[in-house]
Amino acid sequence: MATRILSVLVAAGLLSAAAQFPAAPAGPDPEPHPHRAAAPRTVSAWLPYWDQEGAYRDALTHAEQLHTVSPFWYQAVSAGRIDGHPGAGERRVVDGLHAAGVKVVPTVMETMKPGALGSILTSPTHRATHIDTLLKIAGSRDYDGLDLDYETIAATGDATYEQVRAGYAKLVEGVCRGLHAMDKQCVITVSPKTATTGRIWDYAAIGRAADRMRIMAYDYHWKGGEPGPLSTPRWYDEILRVATAEVPAGKIEMGLPAYGWDWPADGKTRAKHVTWKEAEALRSAKGAPYTLDPESRTPHFSYSDGSQRREVWYQDARGVAEHLPVLREYGITHTALWALDFEDPDLWPVLAGG
Repeated sequence: MATRILSVLVAAGLLSAAAQFPAAPAGPDPEPHPHRAAAPRTVSAWLPYWDQEGAYRDALTHAEQLHTVSPFWYQAVSAGRIDGHPGAGERRVVDGLHAAGVKVVPTVMETMKPGALGSILTSPTHRATHIDTLLKIAGSRDYDGLDLDYETIAATGDATYEQVRAGYAKLVEGVCRGLHAMDKQCVITVSPKTATTGRIWDYAAIGRAADRMRIMAYDYHWKGGEPGPLSTPRWYDEILRVATAEVPAGKIEMGLPAYGWDWPADGKTRAKHVTWKEAEALRSAKGAPYTLDPESRTPHFSYSDGSQRREVWYQDARGVAEHLPVLREYGITHTALWALDFEDPDLWPVLAGG
């Protein structure tokens, strides 16, 4: 225990930061044997670069529960170009997380113009270039893998979605194959797939190639829509009924929100993002009572901002505890948190208890 505490203090910068630490072992997680006891619940979490120090310290505090931390560090701009966000690849953060026993699997995201990602995915030449570019990022630091969070793919139109879908599956296969050759993990982040949404994702192909597939199970109501819960148990049931039919439960990480949206009550303009911390501070400042919605099992409140009435919907430890039975029903033991330093501190014992 003394050695563990010393390592974390060094990682946090409270002792000499010059020491070098060995990387945590990388490589695919073994699939659970059907006749063995279920694997313990694990938590992965994204680390936002705009709150890097606070999120890093939060990760060290909860390192015993964390399987993977994914710093939100990279942005794909084109087939051959990936830019780093501020603080990308910071050695102190990578070494500190490794010292605490946590895998470091940075996220590569993209916000390309409409059609740009599709043109990369459907061109064998451009796709191969992009795979090589991603693998160079993976090898640029002592990383344990990469997480791909390519979200503009979700808006692909009817005319091309089948080709883009197939191209993305090939990209995932190529990236995962390359990462495994480097003894690194391949994580793919996807949006929910239900009877009416998410057809762009080839879950089965992603599940075969990747070590873990993270489902962003939040924004059931989003900033551009009407006020309402970010998630519900009924929605989780639909998401997991589809996902577990195509991907082994042991490979799925269910993404949980540690944030919320603050809408104008009429829903006519976009909502403002609030972390759990910000939502609770606002609720307290406005004197609004704590209310857990009986259907979605998520907290919400309303308040007046001058002449405007506003609604805030968010998620906390109590709400997550109400959602976890659905995960247990489908054998999901892995979760992913968006994001570190956003969350209700009481969430950690809830997740530990499964």
